[in-house]
Amino acid sequence: MKISNFKIGEQKVFVIAEIGNNHNGSLDLALEMVDAAKDAGADCVKFQMRNMNSVYRKKSLAKQGEDLGTEYILDLLERFQLSEEEHKKVAQHCSVNGILYMCTPWDSNSIKILEKLDVQAYKVASADLTNLPLIENLISTKKPLILSTGMSSVDEIQITTKFLNSRNAEFVLLHCNSTYPAPFHDINLNWIKKLMDIHPLIGYSGHERGISVTLAAVGLGAKVIERHFTFDRSMEGPDHAASLEPLEFKALVTGIREVELALGDGFERIISQGEMINRENLAKSLIAASDLVKGTIIEPHHLKVLSPGQGLSAQKYEELLGRTVQRDMLEEDYFYPSDLQDSRIEPKSYNFNRPWGVPVRYHDFAEYNAKIKPDIFEFHLSYSDLDLDIDDFLNGEYDCDFVVHAPELFSESRLMDLASPDEEYRQYSIRETQRVIDITRSIKKYFPATKRPMIVANIGGFTMDNLLPTDELDSYYIRFAESLSLLDLEGVELIPQTMAPFPWHFGGQRYQNLFVHADECTHWCEKLNLRMCFDISHSRLMSNHFDIDFYDFAKKIAPITGHLHLGDAKGVNGEGLQIGDGDIDFERLALILNEECPKASFIPEIWQGHKNGGEGFWNALARLEKII
Repeated sequence: MKISNFKIGEQKVFVIAEIGNNHNGSLDLALEMVDAAKDAGADCVKFQMRNMNSVYRKKSLAKQGEDLGTEYILDLLERFQLSEEEHKKVAQHCSVNGILYMCTPWDSNSIKILEKLDVQAYKVASADLTNLPLIENLISTKKPLILSTGMSSVDEIQITTKFLNSRNAEFVLLHCNSTYPAPFHDINLNWIKKLMDIHPLIGYSGHERGISVTLAAVGLGAKVIERHFTFDRSMEGPDHAASLEPLEFKALVTGIREVELALGDGFERIISQGEMINRENLAKSLIAASDLVKGTIIEPHHLKVLSPGQGLSAQKYEELLGRTVQRDMLEEDYFYPSDLQDSRIEPKSYNFNRPWGVPVRYHDFAEYNAKIKPDIFEFHLSYSDLDLDIDDFLNGEYDCDFVVHAPELFSESRLMDLASPDEEYRQYSIRETQRVIDITRSIKKYFPATKRPMIVANIGGFTMDNLLPTDELDSYYIRFAESLSLLDLEGVELIPQTMAPFPWHFGGQRYQNLFVHADECTHWCEKLNLRMCFDISHSRLMSNHFDIDFYDFAKKIAPITGHLHLGDAKGVNGEGLQIGDGDIDFERLALILNEECPKASFIPEIWQGHKNGGEGFWNALARLEKII
């Protein structure tokens, strides 16, 4: 395959510097980065182009109750894009300075623009590997294609490969783990060998820290290498943290250990937790093209394919045709896997020996309240929810209790961190947390039975690249204690969540240091007069990672537990799995909880459990009712 003067697979590795949106919307910065990438030895610089109205649902763009991760991505994309004219200037600059310009189009309108710039090849993002209509449009340009396989299962990769081959397209498949940064243990670099069985021309698109894994990919046969490029990894934006700065020192020092973690077994392609998050935010879904009444026979004109990827995959298009609509649907409502079946999971009356409830957002509270009567509702707030008028969503008095889950992400891409050593950042987190507290007190008037509502919080203490040394932890807890003393907590109870060592922030892995281990939790809760939210899934992941007995952990945490999040877990990052699908023995756990914290309330916290009218929550509650 030939791209401009480069023979892919027959000569030296083709190296792409993925600038993407790391220019943060600045043309001057973009041009400087082109020059720096050329000086660093890149063969090509790559950018991204989106027509937001063509990529996302109108409701998503209006942020009408959108998921938290999608809100974050939309905010950044709207701020950090180059105009059509600016892309033209970048392409001209590349031509004059002897480096190839490439771009990833996220929609058909962008393809039309890029064709005018005489782009020599096109990149297909991981999020669009399953978007066959977009790929068909790209094939029609007769240009070579480079496709990342992150976020996709083996079956999906094979389907798209067959589609490309049937149209005689020229293409390269890139092995990829689409988290930013990607954990070494998720990369499974040996999968490159299996990818070669699917298609002979392969490469690697890396999002990990350092360069060692990428070097190993070349050793395994990668003919195209793509890495994100930035001037400063600490800049705002989703890709900077997973990017390489012009100079990468010390990378080879840790390279061998990094490669050991990255190779994997090479026998299975698993969509990791971080990829599932990004797939939900970035991929495409089948949605209703217009209002549909129950009983409608689905025809092509009833369907659209748009982001985010929270509904039925576009690969199920043909399966959906001819099916009968099982519910009234509004325009742009998602189709779900249950729409390929003849029945739906609906809520019923549940019976538990402790208070139980479900998580909600403001926008879906009325729907849930109309069809189920739990003991509690747990309001999960996003940073944009803090600016909403709760009177638009709540009215009258509700005969149940409520809990609030504080946002962990605030505006300007800032995570809540009440323990930060950065004083300005800590003070910012205190101010935003006080807003959450004030809102909680405002909600209380609608739930008079709730005397002292709990606020579940991830209080911070995260680091980007490594866990903190043990001797530094006390200083973080002390700063958290100082922050706590500055908050007006009258009438509410702040309860930290037990945390996993690898939380997912901005679609990539970070390291969590506080409220992870049982002894620290019990010590600081006693010292600060706090109770915990025992997140079962988080703590099982922690136990798996540190090889700690999870049930011994539970015996220590349960006595200081005021509230429970129940979800299953597997491995070190399989978070929020459906009950029974992971490593947790819930019958054994229930014996501990019933003995040590019999009055603690709970909600099922299942990854994307709210989809399809709460299908994942109803399934979880039904399973829990049988088990415990």
